[in-house]
Amino acid sequence: MESLQAQRKNEHVSLAEKLYQQSHASHPFDQVRLIHHSLPEMALSQVDQKVSLGNLSLNAPFYIEAMTGGSRQTAKINERLAILAHRHGLAMATGSLSVALKDSNARDSFAIVREKMPTEPVIANVGAGVNIDQAKEAINILNADAIEIHLNTAQELVMPEGDREFFWHDRIKQLVDGLSVPVIVKEVGFGMDKTTVALLQDLGVKYINVSGRGGTNFAAIENRRNHEFDLSMLNDWGQTTPESLLEARSVKHPDVAIIASGGITSPLDVIKAGALGASAVGVAGHFLHTLLNEGDDALDRELTIWQETIARLLTLLGCHNFAELTQAEVVLSPELISYATQRGL
Repeated sequence: MESLQAQRKNEHVSLAEKLYQQSHASHPFDQVRLIHHSLPEMALSQVDQKVSLGNLSLNAPFYIEAMTGGSRQTAKINERLAILAHRHGLAMATGSLSVALKDSNARDSFAIVREKMPTEPVIANVGAGVNIDQAKEAINILNADAIEIHLNTAQELVMPEGDREFFWHDRIKQLVDGLSVPVIVKEVGFGMDKTTVALLQDLGVKYINVSGRGGTNFAAIENRRNHEFDLSMLNDWGQTTPESLLEARSVKHPDVAIIASGGITSPLDVIKAGALGASAVGVAGHFLHTLLNEGDDALDRELTIWQETIARLLTLLGCHNFAELTQAEVVLSPELISYATQRGL
């Protein structure tokens, strides 16, 4: 019989899928428009989709973001995702390895990712409360090229069995200073504000994933599991991904790479995120929904379409690579302009 943590991982996947349509009732990236120019003066063949996050080299500006692992069911999902990531040369992050640090039986559900992705970047994932030895162990399980340190206060506080103490500054500093692989500090879908981005920068973090509201909603997921009392008032908690990117853009961070995730559902969203300052984009819920509802072949086709479409959109905007998107002109909706004005962005 699987552990309670393993069963929770299965519940997360099931509830994420059930709530998928609800979480995408509105789409934050609809509040961002790109300005078309008729003379791009370049050829499609000139586009280079590769992006670099320090020593981490990605073949595309998007990657498969952290989702799952820790049970027999989620091991199969990780295997299917990793096979497709390898086929398309994409990076992939796993779900939290916290369960594997406590239960050795759960390790294979994560290790399968590296087995199926011998050459592509693999990103481990742990909570901000881990110590340096635990982080190194998580990296070793995957032979990971980087590690994500996730920040999930809202999720933990809604979770009946969740943590209630969050003293993470010193831990994050120790991990950044003590690990030999890139350390990405990532929200889990509630966005970041400029104060958080600036603080992480002061702690030495070079890679920040703002992971905004608009995708998988762990407050809603944990609330469905919470039979003690109703915390559904937190279902709309946090900043959207476009809002979070505007927050991050207001902080001077010449040596810090901002990553976007949360509610990315199309190649156009990837491009819009780049125009708002993202150096790379993670996609989780949308790809999981396609895999579970339409199958491996459908996700295989979709990944091909995304890669081809992104190249065409970059050409349309006259951008030879993803980094040049910061020069693209955008128009923001009145709601987003109001947010930026009130926040002094």
